[in-house]
Amino acid sequence: MIEEWLGTNVQELGLVAISGFAMVIWAIVTIRVTGLRSLSKMSGFDFVVTVALGSVVGGITSTSASLWHGATAFAALLGVQWTIAQFRQRSRLGTIVDNEPILLMEGPDIIEDNLTRARVTHHDLLAKLREANVTDREQVLAVVLETTGDVSVLHGHGPLDVALLGGVRRN
Repeated sequence: MIEEWLGTNVQELGLVAISGFAMVIWAIVTIRVTGLRSLSKMSGFDFVVTVALGSVVGGITSTSASLWHGATAFAALLGVQWTIAQFRQRSRLGTIVDNEPILLMEGPDIIEDNLTRARVTHHDLLAKLREANVTDREQVLAVVLETTGDVSVLHGHGPLDVALLGGVRRN
């Protein structure tokens, strides 16, 4: 009767619990080996891998798929990410894998063409300015849509160090 109410049997529930526990332990171990960058959002590719890792853990714990399949898929995703990170450091692969950050505002001036190119609305931009506690557009030194999709708002008094905009597309 309890199995009808649960929609499964107690043995299967136990296997789901064991799978979940094992996948979390495996995730901790493999992330410790590959480093914290494994869960970063430094690039769009990193974000995709992070989502895929979550999908693997969820899929293994909620289906009858083999723990070994899940552990192998998890390790393979981290291995691919690690390999691409190595190539990015040593070559120009980053320009292929990563989006280019784009300047949305230079000082108080909104760069309309870049907003359109990045598919960012004025409302989105103003929301990011409010999140950054900007109280006057004159405080804005620059706004950048980063490779991760995050928006960086550089504001304050004084000149902006141009090195902070290195690699940022202006138009």
